[in-house]
Amino acid sequence: MTVDKELTDEEIIEKVRTSNQDLYALIIDRYQKKLVRYVNNLIKNEDKAIDVVQESFIKAYVNLNSFNIEKKFSSWIYRIAHNQAINLAKKYQKETPLLEDWDFKSDDDIEKDFEEKETIEKVEKCLKNIPLLYSEPLSLYYIDEKSYDEISDILRIPMGTVATRINRAKKIMKNICQKN
Repeated sequence: MTVDKELTDEEIIEKVRTSNQDLYALIIDRYQKKLVRYVNNLIKNEDKAIDVVQESFIKAYVNLNSFNIEKKFSSWIYRIAHNQAINLAKKYQKETPLLEDWDFKSDDDIEKDFEEKETIEKVEKCLKNIPLLYSEPLSLYYIDEKSYDEISDILRIPMGTVATRINRAKKIMKNICQKN
């Protein structure tokens, strides 16, 4: 199994398709936390985000044969999670999002933890005030560390549009954060 952990996503998917379905657990381990964070940014509810991610992994597994191994698996799984989250958001539009509790554990510096928590809360607050059209590519780029090309695949928009939205999002965020 150690050797399998060194395989690329695409190589693992090929093995899952042909010989060893248990390797899909490696894919889940690689992406679960990242996808929960991403979906939580979209729907602002961690419990529902976890459900959406579980549904996304199931949907991806069921549709593995439709995945093109010439492309990046990460973009594909993010796109599935994105679609699931957007469908849920449309279904429950009128529900009020719950606020998250941030839990920082510090070995030695409580003041540093407090400053980090304060910074993250401010960024979260600003990010929540930006329209989803702009906050989504911004969080994919900075929080999930996706390339413009991957964001383009996930959101199904041209790469130039990704760049434009990120640029506009930064300006909007700067204006919002300066007011707070």
